[in-house]
Amino acid sequence: MKTPALPSNEELRLKSLYELGILETESEERFDRITRLAKRFFNVSICLVSLVDENRQWFKSCIGLDVKETSRDISFCGHSILENNVFIIDDTLLDDRFKDNPLVTGSPHIRFYAGYPIKLPNQTVLGTLCLIDTDPKHMTEEDIDTLVDLGKVVEDIFVSMHLSEVDDITGKYNRRGFCKLSDKGIDFCAQTHQSAHMVYIDMDNFKSVNDTLGHEVGNSILRQFSDIIDDTFNKADVIGRIGGDEFAILTFARSDQEVETLINSLSNRFKSAISQVEETSNLNFSYGVVPLNANENKSTLQLLDAADKKMYEHKSNKP
Repeated sequence: MKTPALPSNEELRLKSLYELGILETESEERFDRITRLAKRFFNVSICLVSLVDENRQWFKSCIGLDVKETSRDISFCGHSILENNVFIIDDTLLDDRFKDNPLVTGSPHIRFYAGYPIKLPNQTVLGTLCLIDTDPKHMTEEDIDTLVDLGKVVEDIFVSMHLSEVDDITGKYNRRGFCKLSDKGIDFCAQTHQSAHMVYIDMDNFKSVNDTLGHEVGNSILRQFSDIIDDTFNKADVIGRIGGDEFAILTFARSDQEVETLINSLSNRFKSAISQVEETSNLNFSYGVVPLNANENKSTLQLLDAADKKMYEHKSNKP
């Protein structure tokens, strides 16, 4: 048996998967309708929308199988996400990579597999729409085209889920996406007794830049600032543009002093980045920080409100 390799962009791939917040969610008719249709059309025993997590494959839709996940190291989808096109095994017993796989020698006794890799616009592959049968099969070119068409429908659903929660200027979460993922982060802190901090940032004098230099320059500065936030904080932290010139960060497992150090670094890096343009040299930001203690039961909105108040205190105390 051959264990699937990791994609070259595995870190980004997992980040994109987790950002969707879809793992461990209930089944949805919009996915089940597609897998039912594919199972009937291709006359196979199993059809799945499979999402490949760090150590498992988890099934968002599962028709013909009574489990919700299997280990990634024995998964067929772990191989499929490495491909650009449909990945097909006509007969697993004739393939040295799979003939002794536990999913072949034992339940569900896979003999045929075909998987379409589900991609996001950033070219990360979340998982597959896959067909499985207990008998060998051969797919015609027309069959493959049909599977691709159905796979692209699933892809479109994931893309629309992603875009509805992402700011189109910076590529960071919008307010809706930030609150959704931040709530999950807060739940995680409660379960693991881990601390976190909510940081609320409001850019100072940003309106004057838009007024004098135009919105195209303003949007460029927003993108630049969000990239500096991304580089300053940890990849596991939740970052969002929650208003016109307002950003929020939920950062995990740091002390109060560590958070302040990061914010000072952010300020210095931002000043350095914009110092070459006279019209933007007065840009800076005000911020508020609120800690989340492990035993507190607070929502994202409650933390944002408290951090927003702290931010206005900081802004009003500036000379």
